[in-house]
Amino acid sequence: DWIPMETVAADKFFKPGSSMSSEVTSTMSWLACSTTGFVEKINCATSKKDEYKSCRSAVMEERLFWQFEGSMVGLTLVFSFLVVVRQRALDRLASEKVRKQIESI
Repeated sequence: DWIPMETVAADKFFKPGSSMSSEVTSTMSWLACSTTGFVEKINCATSKKDEYKSCRSAVMEERLFWQFEGSMVGLTLVFSFLVVVRQRALDRLASEKVRKQIESI
């Protein structure tokens, strides 16, 4: 979690593997880049520490949102279909029982 504080961008954005600072190990860069593919080196105004954080991409967030929405619609359709199939099977079973009871009279 990031505590909100005033920061200054110390470096431009970079992709993993491109001319990265020697201070960043490859594991750290891949860890920070895992969500968006970009990292930003920031300098915290109060602590004067350089930190690396992944940058949010509005395009990527929108794409993830629509992927989530699409998967939820897909799951809704699948489970709705399963409910209808199960209900028909139970109706058929109930009708069969009623028919057998009527025949036995």
